[in-house]
Amino acid sequence: MTHVLSAVAWPYANGPRHIGHVAGFGVPSDVFSRYSRMAGHDVLMVSGSDEHGTPILIAADEAGLSPQELADRNHRLIAEDLVSLGCSYDLYTRTTTRNHHAVVQELFLGVYENGYFVEQTTYGAISPSTGRTLPDRYIEGTCPICKTPGARGDQCDTCGNQLDPADLIEPRSRINGETPEFIETQHFFLDLPALAQALGEWLDEREATGLWRPNVIRFSQNILKEIRPRAMTRDIDWGITVPLDGWRENPTKKLYVWFDAVVGYLSASIEWARRSGDPEAWRQWWNDPEALSYYFMGKDNITFHSQIWPAELLAYAGRGEKGGEPRELGVLNLPTEVVSSEFLTMEGRKFSSSKKVVIYVRDLLSRYQPDAFRYFVAAAGPEAQDSDFTWSEFVRRTNDELVAGWGNLVNRTANLIHKFFGEIPAAGEFTEADVAVLAATEQAFATVGDLIARHRQKAAIGEAMRAVGEVNKYVSDHEPWKLKGEDERERLATILHVTAQCVADLNLVLSPFLPFSANAVDAAFGGRGEIAPMPRIDDVEDLDGGAGYPIITGDYTGAPTWQRHPIAVGTPVAKPVPVFTKLDAGVVEDELARLGT
Repeated sequence: MTHVLSAVAWPYANGPRHIGHVAGFGVPSDVFSRYSRMAGHDVLMVSGSDEHGTPILIAADEAGLSPQELADRNHRLIAEDLVSLGCSYDLYTRTTTRNHHAVVQELFLGVYENGYFVEQTTYGAISPSTGRTLPDRYIEGTCPICKTPGARGDQCDTCGNQLDPADLIEPRSRINGETPEFIETQHFFLDLPALAQALGEWLDEREATGLWRPNVIRFSQNILKEIRPRAMTRDIDWGITVPLDGWRENPTKKLYVWFDAVVGYLSASIEWARRSGDPEAWRQWWNDPEALSYYFMGKDNITFHSQIWPAELLAYAGRGEKGGEPRELGVLNLPTEVVSSEFLTMEGRKFSSSKKVVIYVRDLLSRYQPDAFRYFVAAAGPEAQDSDFTWSEFVRRTNDELVAGWGNLVNRTANLIHKFFGEIPAAGEFTEADVAVLAATEQAFATVGDLIARHRQKAAIGEAMRAVGEVNKYVSDHEPWKLKGEDERERLATILHVTAQCVADLNLVLSPFLPFSANAVDAAFGGRGEIAPMPRIDDVEDLDGGAGYPIITGDYTGAPTWQRHPIAVGTPVAKPVPVFTKLDAGVVEDELARLGT
């Protein structure tokens, strides 16, 4: 058994999440976590709502709420969406907890005491109309290095170089288009150059494994070439206090939201342990060098997970050129892999809430089955390159693949068993064809499992559906509905027994992708309908005396092991109802009309 940390990107709580967000972090991380549990690993899947930073202040002003009120509202909405999608978090929490604040401050102090924070005077961007600090990512302009328009104030996605907002050519605010003012201000900078060698050695080790997606490792190594100190404090009144004399008393100096947010993986693990009754349990995932950790996100967050967060971990442990010793948290594991997806567009356009080019998760799930969307993401999502969500393709994949492929196999198998036997029949002697199709579905456990473990989910679900096709062909070739004679009954029973075993195999293989339908299929064949445990929302008290809040958690120990489980002869099989809903062709026109397209 291996301890596996599934570290899932923290959704930003300035508004509800759209399907582009969850395609990058939500579905892939859940598929991986569900499979890993079934494969026998001890998985800790953590995340939460990222609730600090200027965008929260802006959204709160627009909504006529305080920042905390806005964060409270959106945190619950996001948690509800993720539960509706079936995301099996061990803990989904938030960054406004007192536990999180304490862990972030501990990380800061460890890095500071080891000498990897340097105090510098720099230029901060201010909005002339509001007097508020503008975060780097809310400033755009032309990159001073590669001269590409649309570079952000923290980095250029085209050339990969780290930037400062003041370096941009013709900088402008993404909030209102105005030209920011730059004023002198004092901040703590993470001394990345002092950590560059350690970071480079770690990335080279990661490259040598051959596991990282090529785009991720290349981008991560490229940003080391122009590495510079990076500001880790901000002029803002909404965030985590800097835990130093002369700073903690200043209400307008806070830790940078991205220093704060990436620490969330650790603070959520600590909170989970504290809630589990064993406050030190988190160390099995963070201090044990044999433990594995996988970080799931979209490609715009690679920098923070392959450079900033590892640098903080190295600095806390004193593993940069300045040396040092870790504090009470000990030497913390660096990421095993940064699993970054590309971008999902919609009908050929970039998602934009402000321009109403958006499909919110809860809107989609109010009209369509969650597994239909999960299937689309797995089969056609932005795993290694940008992909486009179109309603016509969503309808086609749902109808032609889910309904006509897997749904048809499940439905006709259950129908035939119910009609001819009413229960799972015993098998007679197997033919060569019987043995071959049983071998194909049993082999799917190894083939699909290996691909999921290597984060090749598109290929994995392709292999699973290929096996579905083989079983459908087996049924069509043998035409069991024609075997009506008494002398053919044993052969009929054997074919249906074989098919039922194949369906049971494939239902487990598909369950990480399609957990809702996996339970429905299990119930259709006489099971309890609980093979894919589901998350729930609990309202809890803050562990350290703050205000209560909702969390996502669950008991996922009931999932079956990742292998064939022989079906039980004599299990009653009732007349089935379709597992998947076939979509009318008019869906495309209706949805495009909603978008104003």
